[in-house]
Amino acid sequence: MTLENRHILLTGAARGLGADIAQALADQGARLILADIAEDEGRATASRVGAAFEPVDLGDPASISALGQAVAEKTGGVLHGLVNNGAIATGIGGIAFEDIEIESWDRVQRVNVRGTWLMTRAAAPMLRASGSGRVVNVASDTAIWGAPKLLSYVASKGAVMAMTRSLARELGPDRIGVTAVAPGILTTQSTEYVPEARHRQYNDGRAVPGPQGTAEVADVVAFLLGEAALTLTGQILPANHGFVFR
Repeated sequence: MTLENRHILLTGAARGLGADIAQALADQGARLILADIAEDEGRATASRVGAAFEPVDLGDPASISALGQAVAEKTGGVLHGLVNNGAIATGIGGIAFEDIEIESWDRVQRVNVRGTWLMTRAAAPMLRASGSGRVVNVASDTAIWGAPKLLSYVASKGAVMAMTRSLARELGPDRIGVTAVAPGILTTQSTEYVPEARHRQYNDGRAVPGPQGTAEVADVVAFLLGEAALTLTGQILPANHGFVFR
């Protein structure tokens, strides 16, 4: 399998899982455009993997539109893959559903749900032009097993899963495959705030016990961007070492 010379746009690429996805795609020869709100870290990751970088605020429709235009200019209007990895996760957990502030709830949905929709909408004409486009949405297994005290995030990732299925049907006639990966808790900067008890719950409850890093999930994303993955369109893959099954 190779992604040689395939133009791929990756959001949330500055660090953590996004940076490892960028490395995995670069290793397979993809022509990458990385996007993130964290410009300094994003540019550093892009430099490290030999990719282009564009800033984006997924909570701002104008910023997403500008990113779409920049990508069209860089790729000649042909995009082979989109990875919707950008999302808000840090600092929104451990709060009972009654205590979530409305603005915090709305911000999570703006970035994680609306941002995924608008980013896919901006990329769709370029994906159609490729004749073999792929969209991979990064969801979370918290929306499969129903993690407590994380409702705004769980709701947003449940919406991403639902959109994956619907988009697969809408884009399928154009031979665009749409899938989602649903990792468990990963060992990254964005999960440092997660209570130790929740990490233990995952580590002890996985079919393959222990912590899960980001590199394996990145490899799954790389596979889903390839030609052979079209048959999996609409599927949600819990890439979590067997914490939950589908």
